[in-house]
Amino acid sequence: MVVASIDVQDGKVVQLKQGSELILQRDNAVELAEEFDRYGEVAVIDLDAAMNKGSNIEMIKPLLRKAECRVGGGIRTPEQAKELVSLGAQKIILGSAAFRDPAKKGSGIAGGEFKVNTEFLEAMVKKISRERIIVAVDARNGEIVVDGWKTPTALKLIDAAKAVEPYAAELLFTCVEREGTMTGIDLEPVRALREAVSCSITVAGGVTTLEEIEAIAALGCDVQLGMALYTGKINLADAFVRSLNWKKAEGGMLPVIAQAPDGQVLMTGFADREVVAETFKRGNLCFHSRTRNKLWMKGENSGNTLKLQRLRADCDRDAILAVVEPAGPVCHTGAFSCFTQDRRYTWEFLQSIITERFRNPAPGSYTATLDDELVREKVMEEADEVCTAKTHDEVVWEAADLLYFTTVLMTRAGVSVAEVLQELDRRHKK
Repeated sequence: MVVASIDVQDGKVVQLKQGSELILQRDNAVELAEEFDRYGEVAVIDLDAAMNKGSNIEMIKPLLRKAECRVGGGIRTPEQAKELVSLGAQKIILGSAAFRDPAKKGSGIAGGEFKVNTEFLEAMVKKISRERIIVAVDARNGEIVVDGWKTPTALKLIDAAKAVEPYAAELLFTCVEREGTMTGIDLEPVRALREAVSCSITVAGGVTTLEEIEAIAALGCDVQLGMALYTGKINLADAFVRSLNWKKAEGGMLPVIAQAPDGQVLMTGFADREVVAETFKRGNLCFHSRTRNKLWMKGENSGNTLKLQRLRADCDRDAILAVVEPAGPVCHTGAFSCFTQDRRYTWEFLQSIITERFRNPAPGSYTATLDDELVREKVMEEADEVCTAKTHDEVVWEAADLLYFTTVLMTRAGVSVAEVLQELDRRHKK
Protein backbone atom coordinates (compact mmCIF):
# COMPACT_ATOMS: atom_id res chain seq x y z
CA MET A 1 0.00 0.00 0.00
CA VAL A 2 1.07 3.56 -0.68
CA VAL A 3 0.24 6.09 2.03
CA ALA A 4 0.25 9.78 1.14
CA SER A 5 1.13 12.21 3.91
CA ILE A 6 -0.66 15.42 4.83
CA ASP A 7 1.46 17.21 7.44
CA VAL A 8 -0.33 20.16 9.03
CA GLN A 9 1.22 23.23 10.65
CA ASP A 10 -0.37 26.61 11.39
CA GLY A 11 -3.48 25.61 9.46
CA LYS A 12 -1.51 24.78 6.31
CA VAL A 13 -0.32 21.62 4.60
CA VAL A 14 3.48 21.69 4.77
CA GLN A 15 6.54 19.69 3.90
CA LEU A 16 9.54 20.11 6.15
CA LYS A 17 13.14 19.04 5.69
CA GLN A 18 14.45 17.23 8.76
CA GLY A 19 11.29 18.20 10.60
CA SER A 20 12.12 21.91 10.78
CA GLU A 21 13.02 23.64 7.51
CA LEU A 22 9.89 24.67 5.58
CA ILE A 23 10.19 23.57 1.95
CA LEU A 24 6.65 24.05 0.70
CA GLN A 25 3.19 25.05 1.89
CA ARG A 26 -0.33 24.50 0.55
CA ASP A 27 -3.84 25.36 1.70
CA ASN A 28 -5.99 22.73 -0.08
CA ALA A 29 -6.05 19.96 2.53
CA VAL A 30 -9.56 18.70 1.71
CA GLU A 31 -8.83 18.44 -2.02
CA LEU A 32 -5.57 16.63 -1.29
CA ALA A 33 -7.29 14.14 1.02
CA GLU A 34 -9.93 13.35 -1.59
CA GLU A 35 -7.29 12.86 -4.28
CA PHE A 36 -4.87 10.83 -2.16
CA ASP A 37 -7.67 8.51 -0.97
CA ARG A 38 -7.96 7.03 -4.47
CA TYR A 39 -4.59 5.33 -3.99
CA GLY A 40 -4.42 4.33 -0.34
CA GLU A 41 -4.82 5.50 3.22
CA VAL A 42 -3.85 9.07 4.06
CA ALA A 43 -1.52 9.92 6.96
CA VAL A 44 -2.63 13.16 8.62
CA ILE A 45 0.00 14.49 11.04
CA ASP A 46 -0.60 17.50 13.31
CA LEU A 47 2.92 18.92 13.66
CA ASP A 48 1.85 21.68 16.02
CA ALA A 49 0.24 19.19 18.41
CA ALA A 50 3.34 17.00 18.20
CA MET A 51 5.47 19.94 19.33
CA ASN A 52 3.00 21.12 21.99
CA LYS A 53 2.43 24.33 20.02
CA GLY A 54 -1.34 24.10 19.60
CA SER A 55 -3.75 22.00 17.59
CA ASN A 56 -5.12 21.85 14.05
CA ILE A 57 -8.02 19.57 14.96
CA GLU A 58 -10.69 21.80 13.38
CA MET A 59 -8.79 21.67 10.08
CA ILE A 60 -8.29 17.92 10.39
CA LYS A 61 -11.90 16.94 11.20
CA PRO A 62 -13.27 17.34 7.64
CA LEU A 63 -10.44 15.21 6.25
CA LEU A 64 -11.48 12.23 8.35
CA ARG A 65 -14.79 11.95 6.48
CA LYS A 66 -13.28 12.57 3.05
CA ALA A 67 -10.65 9.84 3.17
CA GLU A 68 -9.49 6.75 5.01
CA CYS A 69 -7.09 8.48 7.39
CA ARG A 70 -4.51 7.43 9.93
CA VAL A 71 -3.93 10.33 12.33
CA GLY A 72 -0.94 11.26 14.46
CA GLY A 73 0.76 14.13 16.20
CA GLY A 74 0.51 14.95 19.88
CA ILE A 75 -1.87 12.13 20.84
CA ARG A 76 -1.13 11.72 24.53
CA THR A 77 -4.27 10.24 26.08
CA PRO A 78 -6.62 7.34 25.28
CA GLU A 79 -9.48 9.85 25.32
CA GLN A 80 -7.86 11.86 22.50
CA ALA A 81 -7.44 8.71 20.46
CA LYS A 82 -11.04 7.62 21.06
CA GLU A 83 -12.33 11.04 20.00
CA LEU A 84 -10.36 10.90 16.74
CA VAL A 85 -11.70 7.41 16.00
CA SER A 86 -15.24 8.64 16.62
CA LEU A 87 -14.61 11.47 14.16
CA GLY A 88 -13.65 8.98 11.46
CA ALA A 89 -9.96 8.16 11.89
CA GLN A 90 -9.24 4.60 10.76
CA LYS A 91 -6.03 4.28 12.78
CA ILE A 92 -4.12 6.27 15.38
CA ILE A 93 -0.38 6.94 15.17
CA LEU A 94 1.32 7.12 18.56
CA GLY A 95 4.76 8.70 18.88
CA SER A 96 6.54 10.43 21.73
CA ALA A 97 4.12 9.35 24.47
CA ALA A 98 4.90 5.71 23.72
CA PHE A 99 8.55 6.22 24.68
CA ARG A 100 8.43 8.51 27.70
CA ASP A 101 7.87 7.92 31.40
CA PRO A 102 5.57 10.84 32.28
CA ALA A 103 6.61 10.64 35.93
CA LYS A 104 10.19 11.43 34.94
CA LYS A 105 9.59 14.02 32.21
CA GLY A 106 12.48 16.44 32.04
CA SER A 107 14.97 14.12 33.69
CA GLY A 108 16.54 13.15 30.36
CA ILE A 109 18.31 9.98 29.34
CA ALA A 110 20.48 9.82 32.46
CA GLY A 111 17.42 10.22 34.69
CA GLY A 112 15.51 7.37 33.09
CA GLU A 113 12.96 9.55 31.32
CA PHE A 114 12.75 7.36 28.24
CA LYS A 115 11.34 3.85 28.13
CA VAL A 116 8.66 1.90 26.29
CA ASN A 117 5.59 3.17 28.12
CA THR A 118 3.67 -0.08 28.37
CA GLU A 119 1.10 1.42 30.75
CA PHE A 120 0.20 4.05 28.15
CA LEU A 121 0.07 1.49 25.34
CA GLU A 122 -2.07 -0.90 27.37
CA ALA A 123 -4.53 1.91 28.07
CA MET A 124 -4.67 2.71 24.35
CA VAL A 125 -5.34 -0.92 23.43
CA LYS A 126 -8.14 -1.07 25.97
CA LYS A 127 -9.67 2.15 24.62
CA ILE A 128 -9.44 1.71 20.84
CA SER A 129 -8.08 -1.86 20.27
CA ARG A 130 -4.68 -2.99 19.00
CA GLU A 131 -5.94 -3.14 15.39
CA ARG A 132 -6.27 0.64 15.28
CA ILE A 133 -2.85 1.44 16.75
CA ILE A 134 0.27 2.40 14.79
CA VAL A 135 3.41 3.18 16.78
CA ALA A 136 5.88 5.55 15.13
CA VAL A 137 9.39 4.22 15.60
CA ASP A 138 11.16 7.32 14.30
CA ALA A 139 14.90 6.72 14.38
CA ARG A 140 18.05 8.64 13.63
CA ASN A 141 21.06 6.38 13.09
CA GLY A 142 19.27 3.50 14.79
CA GLU A 143 18.14 5.46 17.87
CA ILE A 144 14.51 6.36 18.66
CA VAL A 145 13.94 10.12 18.66
CA VAL A 146 10.86 11.96 19.95
CA ASP A 147 9.41 15.48 20.20
CA GLY A 148 9.32 16.04 16.47
CA TRP A 149 12.63 14.16 16.07
CA LYS A 150 14.50 16.67 18.24
CA THR A 151 15.05 14.59 21.39
CA PRO A 152 17.23 11.46 21.45
CA THR A 153 16.13 8.68 23.80
CA ALA A 154 19.01 6.15 23.74
CA LEU A 155 16.40 3.51 22.89
CA LYS A 156 17.55 1.23 20.08
CA LEU A 157 15.21 0.92 17.10
CA ILE A 158 14.98 -2.87 16.99
CA ASP A 159 14.63 -3.29 20.76
CA ALA A 160 11.92 -0.63 20.91
CA ALA A 161 10.06 -2.11 17.94
CA LYS A 162 9.96 -5.55 19.55
CA ALA A 163 8.74 -4.05 22.81
CA VAL A 164 5.84 -2.11 21.29
CA GLU A 165 4.72 -4.80 18.83
CA PRO A 166 2.32 -6.52 21.29
CA TYR A 167 0.37 -3.25 21.45
CA ALA A 168 0.37 -2.24 17.77
CA ALA A 169 -0.96 -3.71 14.56
CA GLU A 170 1.56 -1.64 12.62
CA LEU A 171 4.81 0.28 12.96
CA LEU A 172 5.62 3.51 11.12
CA PHE A 173 9.37 3.65 10.62
CA THR A 174 10.82 6.99 9.59
CA CYS A 175 14.49 7.13 8.69
CA VAL A 176 14.91 10.60 10.17
CA GLU A 177 18.35 11.34 8.75
CA ARG A 178 16.87 10.91 5.25
CA GLU A 179 13.48 12.59 5.89
CA GLY A 180 12.79 15.43 3.45
CA THR A 181 16.27 15.24 1.93
CA MET A 182 15.29 13.48 -1.31
CA THR A 183 18.44 11.38 -1.00
CA GLY A 184 16.83 7.94 -1.06
CA ILE A 185 15.87 5.41 1.60
CA ASP A 186 18.37 3.37 3.58
CA LEU A 187 17.07 -0.18 3.13
CA GLU A 188 19.31 -1.83 5.73
CA PRO A 189 17.35 -0.73 8.83
CA VAL A 190 14.14 -1.59 6.95
CA ARG A 191 15.39 -5.14 6.40
CA ALA A 192 16.47 -5.45 10.03
CA LEU A 193 13.13 -4.17 11.26
CA ARG A 194 11.19 -6.50 8.93
CA GLU A 195 13.14 -9.49 10.26
CA ALA A 196 12.60 -8.44 13.89
CA VAL A 197 8.80 -8.06 13.95
CA SER A 198 5.83 -9.75 12.32
CA CYS A 199 3.33 -6.85 12.38
CA SER A 200 2.76 -4.53 9.41
CA ILE A 201 5.40 -1.89 8.69
CA THR A 202 5.11 1.39 6.80
CA VAL A 203 8.36 3.01 5.76
CA ALA A 204 9.00 6.75 5.34
CA GLY A 205 11.95 9.05 4.97
CA GLY A 206 13.85 9.91 1.81
CA VAL A 207 11.98 7.72 -0.70
CA THR A 208 12.54 9.30 -4.12
CA THR A 209 12.22 6.62 -6.80
CA LEU A 210 9.75 4.01 -7.97
CA GLU A 211 12.52 1.44 -7.71
CA GLU A 212 12.77 2.14 -3.98
CA ILE A 213 9.02 1.69 -3.60
CA GLU A 214 9.29 -1.65 -5.37
CA ALA A 215 12.20 -2.68 -3.13
CA ILE A 216 10.28 -1.74 0.01
CA ALA A 217 7.25 -3.66 -1.21
CA ALA A 218 9.45 -6.69 -1.93
CA LEU A 219 10.44 -6.66 1.75
CA GLY A 220 6.76 -6.88 2.67
CA CYS A 221 6.40 -3.25 3.78
CA ASP A 222 4.18 -0.34 2.80
CA VAL A 223 5.56 3.09 1.94
CA GLN A 224 4.59 6.60 3.03
CA LEU A 225 5.31 9.46 0.64
CA GLY A 226 5.75 13.13 1.41
CA MET A 227 8.35 15.35 -0.22
CA ALA A 228 8.74 13.18 -3.33
CA LEU A 229 4.99 13.33 -3.87
CA TYR A 230 4.56 17.09 -3.39
CA THR A 231 7.56 17.97 -5.56
CA GLY A 232 6.34 15.74 -8.39
CA LYS A 233 9.27 13.37 -8.17
CA ILE A 234 6.82 10.48 -7.77
CA ASN A 235 3.13 10.31 -8.67
CA LEU A 236 0.73 8.14 -6.73
CA ALA A 237 -0.59 6.18 -9.70
CA ASP A 238 2.89 4.91 -10.56
CA ALA A 239 3.65 4.30 -6.89
CA PHE A 240 0.49 2.23 -6.47
CA VAL A 241 1.37 0.05 -9.47
CA ARG A 242 4.91 -0.54 -8.21
CA SER A 243 3.71 -1.43 -4.70
CA LEU A 244 1.68 -4.43 -5.91
CA ASN A 245 3.01 -7.99 -5.74
CA TRP A 246 3.45 -8.69 -9.43
CA LYS A 247 5.62 -11.73 -8.69
CA LYS A 248 2.44 -13.57 -7.73
CA ALA A 249 0.54 -12.39 -10.80
CA GLU A 250 -0.33 -15.31 -13.07
CA GLY A 251 0.43 -14.33 -16.63
CA GLY A 252 1.15 -10.80 -15.40
CA MET A 253 -2.47 -10.41 -14.22
CA LEU A 254 -3.93 -9.67 -10.80
CA PRO A 255 -7.61 -10.22 -9.97
CA VAL A 256 -9.80 -7.11 -9.57
CA ILE A 257 -13.05 -7.08 -7.60
CA ALA A 258 -15.42 -4.23 -8.42
CA GLN A 259 -17.59 -3.13 -5.50
CA ALA A 260 -20.32 -0.50 -5.26
CA PRO A 261 -19.97 2.17 -2.53
CA ASP A 262 -22.65 0.38 -0.48
CA GLY A 263 -20.55 -2.81 -0.49
CA GLN A 264 -22.41 -4.81 -3.15
CA VAL A 265 -20.04 -6.83 -5.34
CA LEU A 266 -20.52 -6.00 -9.00
CA MET A 267 -18.08 -8.05 -11.07
CA THR A 268 -14.56 -9.44 -11.23
CA GLY A 269 -11.86 -9.21 -13.85
CA PHE A 270 -8.12 -9.02 -14.33
CA ALA A 271 -5.56 -6.26 -14.67
CA ASP A 272 -1.91 -5.93 -15.59
CA ARG A 273 0.31 -2.93 -14.89
CA GLU A 274 -0.93 -1.03 -17.92
CA VAL A 275 -4.57 -1.57 -16.97
CA VAL A 276 -4.12 -0.30 -13.41
CA ALA A 277 -2.36 2.81 -14.68
CA GLU A 278 -5.07 3.39 -17.28
CA THR A 279 -7.80 3.09 -14.63
CA PHE A 280 -6.26 5.97 -12.70
CA LYS A 281 -5.74 7.96 -15.90
CA ARG A 282 -9.33 7.62 -17.15
CA GLY A 283 -11.05 7.69 -13.77
CA ASN A 284 -13.11 4.67 -14.87
CA LEU A 285 -12.37 1.04 -14.11
CA CYS A 286 -10.50 -0.84 -16.81
CA PHE A 287 -9.72 -4.52 -17.24
CA HIS A 288 -7.64 -6.80 -19.47
CA SER A 289 -9.83 -8.87 -21.74
CA ARG A 290 -8.40 -12.38 -21.81
CA THR A 291 -10.69 -13.25 -24.72
CA ARG A 292 -9.52 -10.38 -26.92
CA ASN A 293 -6.10 -10.02 -25.24
CA LYS A 294 -6.42 -6.26 -24.94
CA LEU A 295 -7.19 -3.49 -22.50
CA TRP A 296 -10.82 -2.40 -22.27
CA MET A 297 -12.73 0.09 -20.19
CA LYS A 298 -15.96 -1.21 -18.67
CA GLY A 299 -18.83 0.54 -20.43
CA GLU A 300 -16.79 1.91 -23.32
CA ASN A 301 -19.51 0.77 -25.72
CA SER A 302 -22.63 0.57 -23.55
CA GLY A 303 -21.97 3.69 -21.48
CA ASN A 304 -22.38 1.63 -18.29
CA THR A 305 -19.05 2.74 -16.88
CA LEU A 306 -17.69 2.15 -13.40
CA LYS A 307 -16.50 5.51 -12.06
CA LEU A 308 -13.47 5.04 -9.82
CA GLN A 309 -13.64 6.09 -6.18
CA ARG A 310 -10.62 4.23 -4.84
CA LEU A 311 -8.39 1.22 -5.38
CA ARG A 312 -7.05 -0.89 -2.52
CA ALA A 313 -4.68 -3.85 -2.50
CA ASP A 314 -5.34 -6.80 -0.21
CA CYS A 315 -2.98 -7.78 2.62
CA ASP A 316 -0.71 -9.76 0.28
CA ARG A 317 -0.82 -7.06 -2.43
CA ASP A 318 -1.82 -9.64 -5.04
CA ALA A 319 -5.50 -8.71 -5.47
CA ILE A 320 -7.22 -5.35 -6.01
CA LEU A 321 -10.50 -4.04 -4.65
CA ALA A 322 -12.02 -1.28 -6.80
CA VAL A 323 -14.73 0.81 -5.16
CA VAL A 324 -16.73 2.27 -8.04
CA GLU A 325 -19.97 4.06 -8.84
CA PRO A 326 -21.88 2.19 -11.59
CA ALA A 327 -23.51 4.31 -14.30
CA GLY A 328 -26.00 1.53 -15.15
CA PRO A 329 -26.35 -2.25 -15.26
CA VAL A 330 -22.98 -3.94 -14.83
CA CYS A 331 -23.60 -7.40 -16.26
CA HIS A 332 -23.81 -7.99 -20.03
CA THR A 333 -27.20 -9.63 -19.34
CA GLY A 334 -28.60 -6.31 -18.17
CA ALA A 335 -28.50 -7.22 -14.48
CA PHE A 336 -27.28 -4.72 -11.92
CA SER A 337 -24.46 -7.07 -10.89
CA CYS A 338 -22.83 -10.14 -12.39
CA PHE A 339 -23.81 -11.93 -9.17
CA THR A 340 -27.41 -10.80 -8.68
CA GLN A 341 -30.26 -9.51 -10.80
CA ASP A 342 -31.34 -6.51 -8.76
CA ARG A 343 -29.60 -3.72 -6.94
CA ARG A 344 -29.83 -4.16 -3.20
CA TYR A 345 -32.32 -1.64 -1.81
CA THR A 346 -30.44 0.56 0.63
CA TRP A 347 -31.04 3.91 2.26
CA GLU A 348 -28.51 5.41 -0.15
CA PHE A 349 -30.42 3.95 -3.10
CA LEU A 350 -33.63 5.50 -1.79
CA GLN A 351 -31.97 8.91 -1.62
CA SER A 352 -30.60 8.53 -5.15
CA ILE A 353 -34.16 7.93 -6.43
CA ILE A 354 -35.47 10.96 -4.52
CA THR A 355 -32.63 13.11 -5.83
CA GLU A 356 -33.44 12.07 -9.39
CA ARG A 357 -37.13 12.87 -8.88
CA PHE A 358 -36.24 16.42 -7.87
CA ARG A 359 -33.64 16.82 -10.61
CA ASN A 360 -35.84 15.44 -13.40
CA PRO A 361 -39.45 15.37 -12.17
CA ALA A 362 -41.57 12.89 -14.09
CA PRO A 363 -45.24 13.66 -14.80
CA GLY A 364 -47.31 12.66 -11.80
CA SER A 365 -44.30 12.29 -9.48
CA TYR A 366 -45.51 12.67 -5.89
CA THR A 367 -41.98 13.21 -4.61
CA ALA A 368 -41.49 16.22 -6.88
CA THR A 369 -44.52 17.95 -5.31
CA LEU A 370 -43.09 17.82 -1.77
CA ASP A 371 -42.02 21.34 -0.92
CA ASP A 372 -40.30 22.19 2.35
CA GLU A 373 -43.47 22.97 4.30
CA LEU A 374 -45.38 19.90 3.12
CA VAL A 375 -42.59 17.44 3.76
CA ARG A 376 -42.08 18.71 7.30
CA GLU A 377 -45.79 18.26 7.97
CA LYS A 378 -45.58 14.71 6.62
CA VAL A 379 -42.57 13.88 8.81
CA MET A 380 -44.46 14.98 11.94
CA GLU A 381 -47.55 13.10 10.83
CA GLU A 382 -45.68 9.87 10.11
CA ALA A 383 -43.68 10.09 13.34
CA ASP A 384 -46.94 10.20 15.26
CA GLU A 385 -48.25 7.20 13.31
CA VAL A 386 -45.10 5.20 14.10
CA CYS A 387 -45.63 5.95 17.80
CA THR A 388 -49.27 4.81 17.69
CA ALA A 389 -48.71 1.69 15.57
CA LYS A 390 -49.76 -1.46 17.41
CA THR A 391 -48.71 -4.50 15.40
CA HIS A 392 -45.42 -5.60 13.89
CA ASP A 393 -46.65 -4.99 10.34
CA GLU A 394 -48.01 -1.55 11.26
CA VAL A 395 -44.66 -0.52 12.68
CA VAL A 396 -42.91 -1.70 9.49
CA TRP A 397 -45.36 0.18 7.27
CA GLU A 398 -45.30 3.44 9.23
CA ALA A 399 -41.54 3.34 9.76
CA ALA A 400 -41.08 2.99 5.98
CA ASP A 401 -43.26 6.07 5.45
CA LEU A 402 -41.30 8.02 8.07
CA LEU A 403 -37.94 7.02 6.55
CA TYR A 404 -39.12 8.06 3.08
CA PHE A 405 -40.35 11.51 4.15
CA THR A 406 -37.32 12.07 6.39
CA THR A 407 -35.07 11.27 3.44
CA VAL A 408 -36.99 13.73 1.28
CA LEU A 409 -36.49 16.39 3.96
CA MET A 410 -32.78 15.55 4.16
CA THR A 411 -32.41 15.73 0.39
CA ARG A 412 -34.11 19.11 0.20
CA ALA A 413 -31.77 20.34 2.95
CA GLY A 414 -28.68 19.05 1.14
CA VAL A 415 -27.96 16.41 3.79
CA SER A 416 -26.70 13.04 2.55
CA VAL A 417 -27.36 9.63 3.99
CA ALA A 418 -23.59 9.26 4.39
CA GLU A 419 -23.47 12.29 6.69
CA VAL A 420 -26.20 10.88 8.92
CA LEU A 421 -24.51 7.49 9.06
CA GLN A 422 -21.20 9.17 9.86
CA GLU A 423 -22.82 10.95 12.80
CA LEU A 424 -24.27 7.66 14.05
CA ASP A 425 -20.85 6.07 13.61
CA ARG A 426 -19.30 8.90 15.63
CA ARG A 427 -21.76 8.34 18.46
CA HIS A 428 -21.16 4.58 18.36
CA LYS A 429 -17.41 5.06 18.70
CA LYS A 430 -17.52 7.67 21.44
